[in-house]
Parts: sequence; structure tokens; C-alpha cells
Amino acid sequence: MPEISPQSPEERRTRLEAARASLGGQLDKQYARFRPGRRTIEILKRVAVGVYSDGLIHAGNLAYLALLTLFPFFIVAAAIARLAGRTRDGILAVDAFLRTVPPGVATVLKQPINDVLNARTGNLLWFGALIGLWTTASFIETIRDILRRAYGVRSNRPFWEYRLGSIGMIIGAVILLMVAFSFQVVLVGVEQFIRRVIPFADDTAALIAAGRTAPGIALFGAMYMLYYWLTPRAYRSRAYPKWPGAMMTTLWWLGVTAAMPIVLSNIGSYDLTYGSLAGVMIALVFFFLVGLGVVIGAELNAALAEIPVVGLKDGETKPDEQGATAK
Repeated sequence: MPEISPQSPEERRTRLEAARASLGGQLDKQYARFRPGRRTIEILKRVAVGVYSDGLIHAGNLAYLALLTLFPFFIVAAAIARLAGRTRDGILAVDAFLRTVPPGVATVLKQPINDVLNARTGNLLWFGALIGLWTTASFIETIRDILRRAYGVRSNRPFWEYRLGSIGMIIGAVILLMVAFSFQVVLVGVEQFIRRVIPFADDTAALIAAGRTAPGIALFGAMYMLYYWLTPRAYRSRAYPKWPGAMMTTLWWLGVTAAMPIVLSNIGSYDLTYGSLAGVMIALVFFFLVGLGVVIGAELNAALAEIPVVGLKDGETKPDEQGATAK
């Protein structure tokens, strides 16, 4: 396992408490003078150290798990959509995801995903959904571990408790997708009604049409919810913002999506290196870069978290205390 970043909030808290014990009030005065002029540099340093400690390992793990859990997730989405009597929402979920990835990656993934969904009906679909829930939950748990390492904490809670929470998040995400698709249908209907019944209300229709871009901000909303619910409870309050990491990851994701086709077109014949696996390798590289963005977002949130007034709580322990607890 990689070492915990020495710039994580809990490591900083430990050093500060030790220094306060020896220096008393003088340290608080020095710390107050230090923060205003050096805060930006200090935050960048914390992020860099954290990404160096964990980034590449976790990004590689996320790339592998993303490719492994992508198909099971859409099987779960198709099963829940069918249960709600909205079978087509499973296909819409696939299309919505493919719009957030580079064209080369979408080309590789679209047909296999559709084939998997079309091949599963009846009991086979539900069996695949159960397996998919468990497999996709592993992806959620990996992101939880990234956040805990970024903040320098671990948990001694039962494994099944977190796994059930991850499964609940997956089901909730699918339901939110279905709600978003319903919202899109309503907006299209309202726009058509306005254009036909009130032809002169072009501004209103344009506003409604602009509302159809709402799924574009779904990525930010999803990342914000992910960071919020998976952040250790001691750092989940408003005092520790979650939106900077979500925004960073969203911009990183969109930047990678826009830049990857350009880079690949300049590289040339990458298929001569990987042969028939070239498309799969492109998908893995994309998910690796996205995973690195997730780590950067987590480290940014942790870097912005100043020393907490109260230490860990609700069963959370520092990494070096976990072994002692187990003993």
C-alpha cells in the first residue's frame, strides 16, 4: 500500500498538536502570519505531494475498475429501468455516458454495451444486475479509499456496512438518471408547445432549449455528490468545501475528452502497436487520465481542509492507529 501523504489534513493536525504542546501560543501567532502570503503555494504543495503519493497507483486501479464495472453498471441501470416500466432509459443511460467520452472510446464501447444489454432478458437480466451491483460497488469503494487516504484517515467499520452504502448509491444514481431523462422529455414537449402555440415567444423557447443542456452539468453534480458522500464524516461539514474538487475533476474530464482525439490524430498509427486491442487501450488510457483527475480533485479538497477543531469521530482512525485497534 502507498504511504499516506504527509500533507493530508490528519497528518498536519498531528504535527500541529505536537508543535502546540511544545511552543504554545507562539505557534498560533507564527501560523497566522504564515497563512495569508503562502496559502496558494501551500495548497499546491499539498496537492502535488498527495498526487505523488497516491495518484498513479489509484489512477491505474480506477482505469481497470472502470472498464471492468462499466458493463455491470449499465446492466443494473437496464434492470431498474425495466422494473420501473421504462426499458428505454437503460439505452439512454448508455448514450448519455458515451457523450462524455472521446469519440474513439465511444466507438469501442457502444456496440459491446448494446449487445450485452440486448442479450440479457428475464431472469438472466436480474442475475446480471445482482452481480453488477456487487462489482460496481467495488468501484465506489476504491473512490472512498482515495478520499480517505487524501484526508489521512481509515475506518474500522464493518465491510458490509460500506458495501451496502455503495450499493445504495448506485441505485440512487440510476434513479437520478431516470429523473433527468424524464426532465428532458418534459422540456422537449414544452419547447414544441411554445413554438406552435406562441410563435412570437422565441426568447422563451430559446430559454427552454438552453435548458436541454442541463445534462451537461450532470457530471459536476455527480462528482460533487460522490465527493460529499464518500468524504470522511469528520470532514463532511460546510467548513470543508467539496465543490473545488468536483469542479477540478469535471474540468479535467472535459479537457481530456476534448484533447484526446487531437493527441491521437497526431500520434498516428497506434493500432500498429496494439493491433486489434488498440481501441481497448485507448479506453484504458482515457479512464486512467480520468482516474488521475479524480485523485487530483480529492487531494485538492483535502488540501483546502484546514486543521479541524475536533479530531476523528464515528469509528474513523488514523492509519497508524488502525493496526493498534485491530490488536
